[in-house]
Amino acid sequence: MNSEKLIKRDEKYILHTYARSPLALVRGEGMTAYDAEGKAYLDFTSGIGVNSLGFCHPAWTAAVAAQAGALQHISNLYVTAPDAKLAKKLCKRTGMDKVFFGNSGAEANEGAIKAARKYSVDRYGEGRSKVATLVNSFHGRTLATLAATGQEVFHKDFGPFPENFVYLPAGDFDALTAADDGTLCAVVMELVQGEGGVVAQDADYVHAVADYCKARDILLVVDEVQTGVGRTGTFLACQHYGLKPDIVTLAKGLGGGLPIGAVLMTEAVAAGMGPGSHGSTFGGNPVCCAGALAVLETMDDAFMDNVNARAAQLRRGLAALPHVTAVSGLGLMVGIQLDDTRKAAEVRAACEKAGLLVLTAKTRLRLLPPLILSEADVNAALAILKDVLEKD
Repeated sequence: MNSEKLIKRDEKYILHTYARSPLALVRGEGMTAYDAEGKAYLDFTSGIGVNSLGFCHPAWTAAVAAQAGALQHISNLYVTAPDAKLAKKLCKRTGMDKVFFGNSGAEANEGAIKAARKYSVDRYGEGRSKVATLVNSFHGRTLATLAATGQEVFHKDFGPFPENFVYLPAGDFDALTAADDGTLCAVVMELVQGEGGVVAQDADYVHAVADYCKARDILLVVDEVQTGVGRTGTFLACQHYGLKPDIVTLAKGLGGGLPIGAVLMTEAVAAGMGPGSHGSTFGGNPVCCAGALAVLETMDDAFMDNVNARAAQLRRGLAALPHVTAVSGLGLMVGIQLDDTRKAAEVRAACEKAGLLVLTAKTRLRLLPPLILSEADVNAALAILKDVLEKD
């Protein structure tokens, strides 16, 4: 089918909770996606941070196909090899002790909230259940993770929400101490706020919060749904901060294109999460885990060296472009602030027409390229951006 027919079918039958571009993509290879007419697009979105190895990476494709032909699903009532192997690799790579697998970032964050509250109930009894998150945070679109999200724009029309969530201005340590009335059980933060504008947290603030939480047995939960799995140049963004949280959540880039989420936790937190405390029908699906294993096995030292080199190259190039006033984020999680003469949404649309796929976050352009990008890919993207920004 051509793009026009695909778009019409989409408009007729799909619930349009997304403002889609008028673009129908049918296949991809590496860094490049193709529409129904064969036009190529250099992808600097990776499916909003999901396609960590780009489109149809050979090792990933082979692993997924082999597992799909062996055992596609059996449920968590039984042990499977991909599930156990992935759990071991994740715990060894992150220094955490246990992992629960779900299907998405929102589900991972739901699991983290439940585990934190269960830990608090077990140790301190009922009533110590307040969860603090940061203003401009984003943690998902289920009711609990919307309640945890510190942006009013996502709350409109969907209340009432689960109770006992409070929002702290990022960088304001005094706001944390003021919110701690004895009922606080956890602080949840993104070390780089993605939907909040691609803003990295100040290291001194993060360490002050971590120290405060540790001294009071308040759990520190780091949402690495977007920052994790190599996106910032280390496997976890926590490594940039020298941070060891009680709970870490992962999703997006972990599956390399298949739906998977993970809640990693310390032994102390895991001790309270016994049989019946949580579950997920599709969690730990063998095919998804096989894809995730291919992602982890591809991300060796040389791979990460390239991520950091390409991030430095990209950030240097962006800072030199016309109308760019700031470049934010960490690694290959990039925010681009433009001057008042350029609007991010309009630049995004113009880039798409020119064959470059980019994202927006609030007033900024957002780049989340596949982590396999080359020096030539960066130069090609910079050239398109330069041409778009120079036009009246």
